[in-house]
Amino acid sequence: MTTDTVFIVDDDAGIRSSLALLMETEKLQSACFASADAFLAACGPNLGGCLILDVRMPGMSGLQLQDELALRQIHLPIIFLTGFADVPMTVGAMRKGAVDFITKPVNAAVLLERVHNALASHRLQREASTARSLFEARLLKLTPREREVLLLALSGMPNKTISKEMAISVRTIEGHRANIFLKLSIDSLIELAQQAANAGMPLADIAQLPPS
Repeated sequence: MTTDTVFIVDDDAGIRSSLALLMETEKLQSACFASADAFLAACGPNLGGCLILDVRMPGMSGLQLQDELALRQIHLPIIFLTGFADVPMTVGAMRKGAVDFITKPVNAAVLLERVHNALASHRLQREASTARSLFEARLLKLTPREREVLLLALSGMPNKTISKEMAISVRTIEGHRANIFLKLSIDSLIELAQQAANAGMPLADIAQLPPS
């Protein structure tokens, strides 16, 4: 399950069928499950899409499934469906990351709008996560010495000041900077800052990366 999929988890077979048919009208791929346990048995960490989830089901409830997915680091946007919503339950689910809470009977147009929004949002999150992983992988190619030079350069220090700070020659600093630019495929620190912004990584986070 690597493509965008609308996962439908509801113990009511009629609701599962009607929701799957509704997704089909929008040419959206869907997968139905009669219980939270059945969904957990089929899902993995790299799911793309969103989850339409009934709140009250036999066995594990929808709210319990939300907690279990968080424990497993599975971050699907969740649209809860319920016929018995109350304010504390809704607020609690939203605080834990649910994107919507819709009461039954479901308005098809509203649900489809929320589904499309959730799919688009999750796609952007996955793209940002991939960009950050690629950026981190390039940074991890740097030696500890190169990382130190980079952090000082990013703080605004010129080569001569870095040379004094690290007690090594300016030529050595220039060599480290050349290696940094080569390994990171950049031509300037401004370009590095732009890449960091695109990857959603504050420059301060570079210092927190594990040693090479």
